[in-house]
Amino acid sequence: MIFRPPIPSNHLLSKETMSEWYVYMVRCSDESLYTGITKDVERRIEEHNGGGLSGARYTRARRPVRLVCREIMNSRSEAAKREFEIKRLSKEEKEALVMRSNQ
Repeated sequence: MIFRPPIPSNHLLSKETMSEWYVYMVRCSDESLYTGITKDVERRIEEHNGGGLSGARYTRARRPVRLVCREIMNSRSEAAKREFEIKRLSKEEKEALVMRSNQ
């Protein structure tokens, strides 16, 4: 399930707001969840699973990872704020978010 917040009618569309940013969650091989932001989810998952250093330090030791949730945001700022919100959730709340996104 992909969630797209509405753009307020009085909001001016800048170059940044017209580009889509994603907040994503992956499940690691140890069943932990990792949350990040990107403009290209598929590329980022490949980076997390690749052999190089472009994946996050956390996921490098927990490969392979698989995408379990993503949300579309209107700007990098919105994506970073949502990422921060998700990272503050408990494990149970994150699991519930994943379950809701898969319905």
